[in-house]
Amino acid sequence: MSNKNNKSAQESVKENTRASSLLDFDDDDPLGATAVSKKSLVIFFLIDTSGSMKGKKMGELNTVMEELIPEIRRVGEADTDVKIAVLTFSTDIAWMYSIPISIEEFEWSRLEASGVTSMGAAFQELSARMSRNSFLNSPSLSFAPVIFLMTDGYPSDDYREGLKALQSNSWYKFGLKAALGIGNEANDEMLAEFTGSKDTVVHAYSGGQLAQMIKVVAVTASQIGSKSMTLSDETNKELTEEDVMTAKQKMLGQQIQELVKQDDSNDVSFDTGW
Repeated sequence: MSNKNNKSAQESVKENTRASSLLDFDDDDPLGATAVSKKSLVIFFLIDTSGSMKGKKMGELNTVMEELIPEIRRVGEADTDVKIAVLTFSTDIAWMYSIPISIEEFEWSRLEASGVTSMGAAFQELSARMSRNSFLNSPSLSFAPVIFLMTDGYPSDDYREGLKALQSNSWYKFGLKAALGIGNEANDEMLAEFTGSKDTVVHAYSGGQLAQMIKVVAVTASQIGSKSMTLSDETNKELTEEDVMTAKQKMLGQQIQELVKQDDSNDVSFDTGW
């Protein structure tokens, strides 16, 4: 074999080795992955199913989530592989499905409410699953996850311990986070601890508001989460992963606050007559 052919073979081996190494993901660099045709986006819904959600709140939530799935199917570009993962928390915590399900195949299972609010345990479970060894194991280029928390009350366990575990998770750090307080007892300050900003927290006091907030926030967060950002609009300079996360979270906060300003719902409060 000629030296030229030897050189060509060596370069081919190096190229294959480099490509293989790109598939060895490290959770300390959660967004690093090889560029392939499909980009992966996992949308996590954390939903309070404690006893205080029983009745109109849970009924409205089930209905709007059933309506929401078809809308999320239209989110993102054709080369985005959107998946849904639903974690419910009451006395116990449970995943609706054992793995994230493609939005094209996802079917909502109606939830029932009972028990207490084990939010800290839910945070611990989410942190454990947000890993390349678990729910975020797509071999494609991955967008940071979208994480949407919905609750109507204060946690019954040590949520700060669970939040501490989440805050050490790189996927959570880079994730796009939003939270919805439902009814009069939800604590928006606690929810802002979860999202990192009061601008990404909304509140629903009625069924009409709940439907509007879930749909708009979930769709908006999904659209922003699946948006490719490489250059700054202001400086035209290449963005780092931290820059992208900050820009997307700010964009989500701005759009959520516009939603809050526009809301003029006058329908009956969840808590009327309770």
